[in-house]
Amino acid sequence: MTRAQLLIGGEWTDSVTGRTAETVNPATGEVIGTFAEASPVDIAAAVDAGRAGFESNRWQSMSPDERGRILWRIADLVERHASELAALETMDQGQPTTVSTTVNVPLVAQTFRYYAGWATKLKGKLSPVSVPDQLTYQRRAPLGVCGLITPWNFPLAIAGWKLAPALATGNAVVLKPAEQTPLSTVRLVELVLEAGIPPGVVNLVTGGPDAGKALVAHPRVDMVSFTGSTAVGQEIVRTCSGTLKRVSLELGGKAPSIVAPDADMQMAVVGNLRGALFNTGQACGAFTRFFVHRSKAEEFVSRLATAADSLRIGPGSDPETVVGPLVSAEHLDRVASYVALGEQQGAVRINGGERVGGAFGRGFFYRPTVFADVTDDMTIARDEIFGPVMCVMPYDDLDEAVARANNTDYGLAAAIWTQDLRTAHTLAPRIRAGTVFVNQIPIIDPGAPWGGFGLSGWGREMGSYALDEFTETQSVFVNLS
Repeated sequence: MTRAQLLIGGEWTDSVTGRTAETVNPATGEVIGTFAEASPVDIAAAVDAGRAGFESNRWQSMSPDERGRILWRIADLVERHASELAALETMDQGQPTTVSTTVNVPLVAQTFRYYAGWATKLKGKLSPVSVPDQLTYQRRAPLGVCGLITPWNFPLAIAGWKLAPALATGNAVVLKPAEQTPLSTVRLVELVLEAGIPPGVVNLVTGGPDAGKALVAHPRVDMVSFTGSTAVGQEIVRTCSGTLKRVSLELGGKAPSIVAPDADMQMAVVGNLRGALFNTGQACGAFTRFFVHRSKAEEFVSRLATAADSLRIGPGSDPETVVGPLVSAEHLDRVASYVALGEQQGAVRINGGERVGGAFGRGFFYRPTVFADVTDDMTIARDEIFGPVMCVMPYDDLDEAVARANNTDYGLAAAIWTQDLRTAHTLAPRIRAGTVFVNQIPIIDPGAPWGGFGLSGWGREMGSYALDEFTETQSVFVNLS
């Protein structure tokens, strides 16, 4: 069984209170590790260590090239320990091993390499000004100590895509993983130290919501980057408003998927099913509302439900598994309650709608569930369920489909299925979403920004856009007279 400690100022330590909590394997319900419950005193110590690490001569005077080399070494170490990291991710989060091994771990290494290159390319610019005899230029300045708070659905990948740009731009960090899934992040931080990060530049605190609240509220934290629920994101904004610290938020989603009348039906069914059930639907960008032309809706529903029923359900460690467990018993109950509410409100459940028993009874498994005849006002069409629940919603023309797709508080991702390039290129700009996918499942790449409109958050991660989140612009005026 794994035992995780806090990392403060380069030293691994228990919480000052001695309190710990447990993490379980969602496929079996068995305890697989313990981790320290950080107290406010521990959080304060980690922030102080981060401030000292940020201001240390070794970090501030380090050349961009050397900083980039450290990030590159982290990527190398991630690849060297890929099997171990993937196994931890699958055991602690439940995601199928095909996801952890072929998506998450490679994405972490790719992200660190991408931002390793950016470390030497953080350019300012020379500005012509009207005041005579002035040399005026701008530079990117690191923010200071950044609080990075990651969710439980993709703990390793999201830790990587927050850490890499924060470090490339010269910040220090205090990283807090979700209490449900701390193990892979702890191992990643061990590799970060092995790569040569100076003491105090990366600090790790584990624990529940109280630890996160203490980190967000600390006055010496200069920036908070959070991925998680919209409700918690809104609470973070309220807390940070007093100190006006920088806030970056990647929050919930309710991704619409518009299937045009000319779409390849087989491609649309398979693609939407994969897009909906990636990581068992526990993804902010998962496709959840399928707008299908009325002439094709019945066929689409039938084929989608049949395909969903054919998918292998099982523990993530089984390489044949497509649908793994939900992350916790609490989340399993939440998903089941939404399914029950959908039926109460008049949606027609085609399949699924039950917990998986038998050999998997101790785990948190739920069968993929397809609803037909879903209307825009139903709760299952408006709330983020974050599970294997799919809503099919017929429409009569594309203008109607776009209007209904945009009838949501969220705007993280969307999809279009069509064989007509004109349809693809004219519909995409009309959809209020941070990313629009055409004829494919949702993907993330370090070179492209990721973030949303509306209640899906503030700011962007990935690409050059993340550099803006972790830097301030500083102007320098030099008198030449």
